[in-house]
Amino acid sequence: MTREKEVAQILLNVGAVALNPKEPFTWASGIKSPIYCDNRLTMADPVGRKEIAEGLAALIRVHYPETTVIAGTATAGIPHAAWVADILKLPMVYIRSSAKAHGKSRQIEGKIEPNAKAVIIEDLISTGGSSLNAANALLAEGVEVCGIVSIFTYELQKADEKFAEAKLSYHSLTNFAALAEVAKEEGAIEEESMNELTEWHTKLKQGTL
Repeated sequence: MTREKEVAQILLNVGAVALNPKEPFTWASGIKSPIYCDNRLTMADPVGRKEIAEGLAALIRVHYPETTVIAGTATAGIPHAAWVADILKLPMVYIRSSAKAHGKSRQIEGKIEPNAKAVIIEDLISTGGSSLNAANALLAEGVEVCGIVSIFTYELQKADEKFAEAKLSYHSLTNFAALAEVAKEEGAIEEESMNELTEWHTKLKQGTL
């Protein structure tokens, strides 16, 4: 089994993935989706979360070996960033979606060293908006952003375009295609619903929804 399918299996086993083509979920971006991933549920799986953390650490070792700090996005990316930072023996910070309205009004929590080089940890990537918001927060503090790693990506063209425009790369442990394949193999979704899910994803990738 490929790594993509192994991680997809973890997400399905812990119930992190909800599939409902008949009654779509609404993402924060407003997109209506027949699939919803709540990767926070992986915190309840000690074996699965360790495999995910090891996988994210491996992506960083291969693609961003210059990394000096791990940056988790609030809130879902924080625990995974902590586990990855522990594996790589690196410091960690986390990034709020916006600056606090009280105290020191920080958006980035934790200690940033001069000339820091960060990798951002996301639980998932849809349109890429939250990742770029986090990257901009780091850049504003003088931090070099090496790239982004995530557990899951919806493989959307919109995200690819946004990252390309920002001149940032990203790598994910698993993706929509692997998740759909594992769900089909396990009978987690009926053939008719699978076709609807695939059709939705194709239209979303093409920007025709």
